[in-house]
Amino acid sequence: MNPRYLSGDFAPKTWSARMIAAIAIMACLSVPFGLSMGNSGSFIIKEFSKTILFAYLVLLAVRKSGDLYRLIWAMTAAGGALAWLSLFVFRMQKQGDTISRIQNGYSYDSNDLGLVAVLCLVLSTLTWQVAKSRGKVASLIVMGGLGAAIARTGSRGAFLTLVVVGGAVLVLLQGVSAAKKVAFVILTIIAMLLAAPAGYWEQMETILRPTQDYNWSSPTGRKEVFLRGMGYMMTNPVTGIGVDNFPRAEGEISARAEAREFDPTLPGIKWSAAHNSFLQAATEMGIPGFIIFSILVFGAPVQCHRLRKKMVGWDKGDDEQRFLYFTALYLPIAFIGFAVGGNFVSFAYLDPLYVLVAFVGGLHISYDERMRREARAGDGGGGPQVIAPETAGPRRHRGGLAQGQGRPPAALPPPVMYPRSSS
Repeated sequence: MNPRYLSGDFAPKTWSARMIAAIAIMACLSVPFGLSMGNSGSFIIKEFSKTILFAYLVLLAVRKSGDLYRLIWAMTAAGGALAWLSLFVFRMQKQGDTISRIQNGYSYDSNDLGLVAVLCLVLSTLTWQVAKSRGKVASLIVMGGLGAAIARTGSRGAFLTLVVVGGAVLVLLQGVSAAKKVAFVILTIIAMLLAAPAGYWEQMETILRPTQDYNWSSPTGRKEVFLRGMGYMMTNPVTGIGVDNFPRAEGEISARAEAREFDPTLPGIKWSAAHNSFLQAATEMGIPGFIIFSILVFGAPVQCHRLRKKMVGWDKGDDEQRFLYFTALYLPIAFIGFAVGGNFVSFAYLDPLYVLVAFVGGLHISYDERMRREARAGDGGGGPQVIAPETAGPRRHRGGLAQGQGRPPAALPPPVMYPRSSS
């Protein structure tokens, strides 16, 4: 609410800000060339614009690492709230004779809920890594609750995502002891074993027999939806059929819809969602939109990796250095989770991905702020600042002058205090 406290000088220059703007522009370009201009335009105004605005607000709110630390804790706490709802509020429903699962979780169905739970689980592992005693206890509680929530969703997509995330934790986490990695995996497995509803493990076994599943053989299954979606994309490969128009394409221009026009006795057409974030982006925003969306998902881990290579020895540094180092280590795992789980849900325009992308931008802002602070301290607090080449960038006062050119540099901000980890 007070622009003076926002990181307006640096946030718009981040990779995250540019990529979020690119996907927003591509979504707008799809509107006039899609199946329904009114439907796409209404969706952008009422839904997607809020996602973009929220992501930018998160990005602008990060001025230093302490802000990013609080925001990550906020998402961890939100994951805890989601776990509590899944365990004590959302009702279990029968699916067939043996399987019981959460079918609806207010704004999420079971597959959506499962993916969000996995993403929050990764962030709760990060807070567990860097927090002090009370924070570690809170993180463990959230981790256990989210593991139980994933089991109660009965989602095979969430299970596959969790398996891949668990493997990534074991393989990719550098600077984390093997005991901690194994503890994360064991805690999640125990929570799932305790909370797994009737028929859960039998349902997971069907993953090994994909050709025997309705998603393979049914005209409304994921395989046929995917094939039809590729056809929709080819009708307009440049701008797509328009955001939020995939269900409309299913009901109006699919082969099944055209056949029903000539034979009204045929079964009704399900206006199905894409059930795949990458297919959703490709179909509704064309090939350029698919490329931008893929860069969001796969480019963010690359950005984190490049930044982490500059943090030599930070895994054993002070609390702020350790937090930034491990954030650069855990965020890519969250994106790996989205890359897997996003193939089972329609999340191309929903908040979780864009918040994670904003966290990547916040990580860059926090790193640059730390390096500028170290440069000022090394320079004695006066005179022109000497900034390392990789962190150099424009730093302007309200009057438009760079620091060290015509007026003294800004005062050194108070140090960011972090709870010292016991690890």
